Amino acid sequence: MIPATTFKGKRVALFGLGGSGLATAKSLVAGGADVACWDDNPDSVAKAKAEGIPTENLRGIDWKAVSTLVLSPGVPLTHPKPHWSVDLARAEGVEVIGDVEIFVRERRAHAPDCPFIAITGTNGKSTTTALIAHIIQSSGRDTQLGGNIGRAVLTLDPPKAGRFFVVECSSYQIDLAPTLNPTAGILLNVTPDHLDRHGTIQHYADIKERLVAGSGTAIVGVDDSYSERIADRVERAGTRVVRISKRQPLADGLYNEGHRIIEAHGGATAVIADLNGIQTLRGAHNAQNAAAAIAACLAVGVSPDEVRAGLKSFAGLKHRMQPVGQRGRVVFVNDSKATNAEAAAPALSSYDRIYWIAGGLPKEGGISSLSPLFPRIAKAYLIGEAASAFASTLGNAVPYEISGTLEKAVAHAAADAAMENNPVAVMLSPACASFDQYKNFEVRGDAFVGHVAALDGVTMLVDVPKGGN
Repeated sequence: MIPATTFKGKRVALFGLGGSGLATAKSLVAGGADVACWDDNPDSVAKAKAEGIPTENLRGIDWKAVSTLVLSPGVPLTHPKPHWSVDLARAEGVEVIGDVEIFVRERRAHAPDCPFIAITGTNGKSTTTALIAHIIQSSGRDTQLGGNIGRAVLTLDPPKAGRFFVVECSSYQIDLAPTLNPTAGILLNVTPDHLDRHGTIQHYADIKERLVAGSGTAIVGVDDSYSERIADRVERAGTRVVRISKRQPLADGLYNEGHRIIEAHGGATAVIADLNGIQTLRGAHNAQNAAAAIAACLAVGVSPDEVRAGLKSFAGLKHRMQPVGQRGRVVFVNDSKATNAEAAAPALSSYDRIYWIAGGLPKEGGISSLSPLFPRIAKAYLIGEAASAFASTLGNAVPYEISGTLEKAVAHAAADAAMENNPVAVMLSPACASFDQYKNFEVRGDAFVGHVAALDGVTMLVDVPKGGN
């Protein structure tokens, strides 16, 4: 845990006692702050009390005595309207921040030169974050991974010289971190998302820009117009910018050419990495993730050879285009995290011939947007509530069966794929939520892994979760 020593002796209000909020409260207490914590959910308040966290209804405290309101990222700061605790804080001129800002202040106070990489973007940030942490850790360096992925940032080990921090940041967290200043900051892309919390895409983009604007080195994907303009503005302000692209050559920066990552500088080009044969980094979207990871690791002192070794040994992000088993020419791919059509597209575009397991609790829009990828699908195996609707969309374009359950779909897809003479994928990429049959996409993905492991002759590439089959 990182004790929030920069708040020692200060009166701090905290709202939101979920996972990260509770971790933040513990950090503030450990750092010596005078804390008053609250949540609109009585169960969360009761849990905090049971763990020794001071609780007090923030509606009744003296806000004139409060120095800071710490807001959990899930609580509205601006849209659709500020939470009542934000209104109370602002009425007395009290700053409103989040857990990432506390981390930033602790790093600044205790180890300002320890390497810190922050990653954001609408898509791809979790894979990029995990890849960076893997490269740095596999090089033998002390590596801390957290933020919007895995562990809450204040549960990591404290900043110290030589300790590397790799932190995924959501737009909510950036909005609550006014002095965010990573050694290397990554903005992968900007597409419409979370507009219910940010109002407009321009406001959403402006928030994302803050992460790279405060960076020592700003690494920016330039394949969308918002990010391209952000790169230009940040560079004009004097920040070193490394541009990356998954689809176009760049005069300066890193870009994808086939399966190679090219580094360009002053008109000269060189291959910095070759992704050919790295199953976990297939597809143009992963080339962008890899280019960003390479740029960030180089910026914090990891050598090119160490980067290339880390790329080759990357096991992938669990439940996201994750190769989990192999039988002959058939690879089994867990893409359970693809809970809508847009999220399923990258995996479907990364393999030439696919036995596709899809369905679950349908999202608005269905799978019609995936029709350009239908020629890659040898056959579809449909499960859950969406099965009949997906069957209607596939029509005569793709052979399909309504399997009903994941277990049956895996067995039938594996049997059909075994008849192929060329490399193929049996892929769970549901394009649906899981809640009709599973608690969450993680449980669904673990079930897929378990069903694959139960097949005869499969070499597993990952550990089989307990209860996964």
